[in-house]
This record gives sequence, C-alpha cells and structure tokens, in this order.
Amino acid sequence: MTESAPTTPPTTCAAPSSAPPPSTSASAPPPSALPTSAPDARDGAPAPAGTPVPAPLSGLRVLDLATLFAGPLAATLLGDFGADVIKVEHPTRPDPSRGHGPAKDGVGLWWKLLGRNKRAITLDLSTPGGRDLLLRLAARTDVIIENFRPGTLEKWGLGWTELSLANPRLVLTRVTGFGQFGPYAHRPGFGTLAEAMSGFAAVTGEPDGPPTLPPFGLADSIAALATAYAVMTALGGRTLTGRGQVVDMAIIEPILTVLGPQPLWYDQLGFVQPRTGNRSTNNAPRNTYRAADGSWLAVSTSAQSVAERVMRLVGRPELIAEPWFTTGSGRAQHADVLDEAVGGWIARHTRAEAMAAFERAEAAIAPVYDIRDVMADPQYRALDSVTEVPDPELGTLRMQNVLFRLSETPGAIRWAGRPHGADTGAVLAELGLSASEIGALRADGAL
Repeated sequence: MTESAPTTPPTTCAAPSSAPPPSTSASAPPPSALPTSAPDARDGAPAPAGTPVPAPLSGLRVLDLATLFAGPLAATLLGDFGADVIKVEHPTRPDPSRGHGPAKDGVGLWWKLLGRNKRAITLDLSTPGGRDLLLRLAARTDVIIENFRPGTLEKWGLGWTELSLANPRLVLTRVTGFGQFGPYAHRPGFGTLAEAMSGFAAVTGEPDGPPTLPPFGLADSIAALATAYAVMTALGGRTLTGRGQVVDMAIIEPILTVLGPQPLWYDQLGFVQPRTGNRSTNNAPRNTYRAADGSWLAVSTSAQSVAERVMRLVGRPELIAEPWFTTGSGRAQHADVLDEAVGGWIARHTRAEAMAAFERAEAAIAPVYDIRDVMADPQYRALDSVTEVPDPELGTLRMQNVLFRLSETPGAIRWAGRPHGADTGAVLAELGLSASEIGALRADGAL
C-alpha cells in the first residue's frame, strides 16, 4: 500500500455566518509536532485576533484498535475535532467496515466515512513484534479504544496491567456488547443484540406486527456517542488525578438510557410500553400522513398549543373543547379521531400546500425524506451538513460533516478514509524505527 502522508485540505464546520467569523484553520499539526502525551486542557488567555487557533483536541493521540462500529465511530468523532487518530488493523484482515455496503472501483464507501481523519497502520498484536510496537505506541498515546472480547488483550500480554505500566496516564476504552464482567461478558456482542435486549425492538413496529429492528447501526451509533463522551470524561478525571483509567462501555447500556423512563414506569407502576407504530402513548396527533401527491408528512403535537393550532388548521376546532384534549395522554387515547381529522385534511393537499399551511399556522410538520431529499434540502445545505471532501482515490466525495459547529475552534474533515496500512512506515518512523527494522518486522509478519 502507498504510504504518502494525507494532504487533503480540511473541510471545516464552523459557526453560521451570523456569528463573528472564526478561524477555519483546523488542520492537525504534523505528527512529528505532536507531544508524546497531551497536556491537560486548561483555560488560558485568548489568542490575539486573527491568530490561527488549533482544533480543540489537537495534541491528543488516540489508537483505534476497534472494529464494527461503535469503537471506530467514537474515534472518528475525536478525530473530527483534531485528535491524531491512528487506526490499527491486522496486516491481512482489515477492519470489516472496509467491505461493508456498496463500493466504487473496489473501494468501500463506508470506510471513507468511518476512517476519515485517521492514519492507517497495520500490526499483528498477537505476535511479539506487534505487541512490542503497540506498547511503544501506548507510551506516546492518550487513549486506546478497543472492542476485543474480554480477555483477548490480556492473552496477548496487552492488558491494563501492561498498558498502564507503559503509560500511567493512558485511558483504555473497552467497548463490548455486554461489558467486561457479568454472565454475558464473554459472548460475542453486536448492536443488533443490544437493539433486541434493550427493549427497543419490543416497542418498535405496528401493534399487530413483530418486534422491529432498525435498518442501520442504531445501538452502535448511540454507543459511539457515549464512548466519545466517556473518553473526554476520563481525560477530565486525569486532569484531577494525574492518572489514566479504564472505560468499560457495554453497547447494551446507552440505548437503554435513550429509551427513557421505561424501567421507572415498570418499577413503580408495572407498566410495559406496547408497540404503537408511529403513534405515541404520550400525545396525539403524532403520525405520518400521506399527501395528495403521494408523499408522506410527519406531524408532532408534543405541546398543547401546537395541538390546538393543528385542529384549527384542519377544520376541527370543536375537538379542542373536549375534556380529554387538555392533556397529551388524553389525546393519545383518542388518536383514531385525531388521525382521521389530520390525515383526511393532509390527503386533500399536496406536500407543498400542507407544509405552507402548517408553517403559517406555526404548527409542527416535516416531510418524510429519503437521502435524495436530504442532499437537496436548503436547510441541510445552509448548515453544510453533507459536505464535500477531496479524496485521492475517488475524487470529490460528499459525506456527513462534523457533528456540531464551534465558533472559535471548529472541527474539520482533513481527509477521508485512507488505504489499508497507508501510514505504517510514517508512524513507525516517528517511533524511531529504521527502514531496515520496519522491513524485518514485515518479514516476521508483525506488520
């Protein structure tokens, strides 16, 4: 594989134009300029006006040992805001995400998204040479993210005991299906299992239909967000103690958290939330409705005032006077009546007509988009939510931008996913290895 350094100029995600224009220089410093272990972040004097400001996680080094998908996405989120992320893959078994989904010219497109802002190296951690190199990298690293089954790193002599000895300030982030202990800890775990076991599938789908799984990595994605948060929290702890620690992230837990008060409802009331399709047990009308032109629209009336506006708009103001209309749960118990009123009105109008009328009434409505609509929508375009990224393999790519905008220290997409092992030589040279030493490690199968 080629080992040229990534040079793609960054695509930044800065504040909207109504804010004072921030610096958009969010490129990472050259790897040789990175400290061996990032200093603790502290408040300091503001930079003079016009001075380029580094990305907020510049100087933070992350080793991404994980695959499919929670751990790698967490590393991507850190890389988007300046962390130097080094993706470590097996020499002959790359991260399976390189082969997931559609490819163009033999290049996996999902990897271009998941591997962005990462330098790609190969190591066989089960070999003595690979183990020694990882320990040397760990000594210069702030965070390791891994998702091997519990006990695997320990089997290779790379457990917390060895890693923390190499670097007492290291944060070891362990992302698994079920966590590091308990009766299921050693089971293989994937996001699909978390979506089933958390209760998500049980409450998703039509009342008379089967439990429904999402058609994408929902649990993994939620766990990735939680993992990035956990990493930053652990680094905050390091500021206080001077020591690193282990993060234990079980994919079954973050999705349980976002499902809301279901455990509390069951504990206090014995209530088990049923499947209700697109309806809610908390308010109505809340559903998707088909317009006269065949398109679909979603309506939400979480606020009482919005529910009243909708009823006036669709010509059923008398329903507002009903005693049950005064609460969301009361309206939910009469969803058939409300859906008939709203659905009947929308069915007589095109999407554009319904959207315009709801907007004039200050009522909440949205079109049901597919990805073609998302790419063309003026609000997404204004936010640059899907941005252009130059790529030496495939040309200009369009992918989701960094997750949020910062007015002073914006994130950036510096490059898309790199080829397998593209940066092995450069990263190992930073460790002081000579070309002959690197060649010998390749011959031994460590790289």
